[in-house]
Amino acid sequence: MKPLRVLVVEDDAAIRRLLHTALTRSGYHVIEAADARAALASLAIDKPEAVLLDLGLPDRDGLELVPQIKAAGVALIVVSAREDTDQKVTALDLGADDFISKPFDSEELRARLRTALRHRLAATSQSDKVVLGEVTIDLAARLVMRAGEEVHLTPKEYGLIAELARHPGRVITHAQLLRAVWGAGHENDVEYLRVAARGIRRKLEVDPATPVLLRNEPGVGYRLAG
Repeated sequence: MKPLRVLVVEDDAAIRRLLHTALTRSGYHVIEAADARAALASLAIDKPEAVLLDLGLPDRDGLELVPQIKAAGVALIVVSAREDTDQKVTALDLGADDFISKPFDSEELRARLRTALRHRLAATSQSDKVVLGEVTIDLAARLVMRAGEEVHLTPKEYGLIAELARHPGRVITHAQLLRAVWGAGHENDVEYLRVAARGIRRKLEVDPATPVLLRNEPGVGYRLAG
């Protein structure tokens, strides 16, 4: 089997070397680009399965590349020193699968990359069933099971977990979830999300106080993790 190709878009040579070493050790084939122009050329020629994208590029703002990269059908993780929540939300709203702040832990980055690649595969196969540990979400049947037993969710609780299940492992922003489940005009009603999330955790988590399945990204959104 050919190794998965990962395009690292980063203008800092030291960080490129660090990522190249860490990813190569994990069995990936690493392609490097130091600016936006080289990144877009590599995207078309090398056809990577995943992209790690810095936002502070010398020739363009990395945010401008997010829609073009996602249009190629690849897994995309933004790796940036920008810690402003608005920047994270913008990147995710534009289609990024994840956002990791610098400085980063290499083990965490590799784990996030594996999750993003699984999400890409799931989206490609368009599976109607998502299995996360002992929890199964059957989107076609509109059923949620835990340890083989059906779990009765409210319509909004089901709507929230179903929307997240369509993008397992990916952070979905508050505004995206509110539009999808509650409708246009409710993008700022974050308390609706908190109430539904508490209900889901109470019914599906082993310990609702320390959730493992439904994870919160403070100020940004939620993700399903297994």
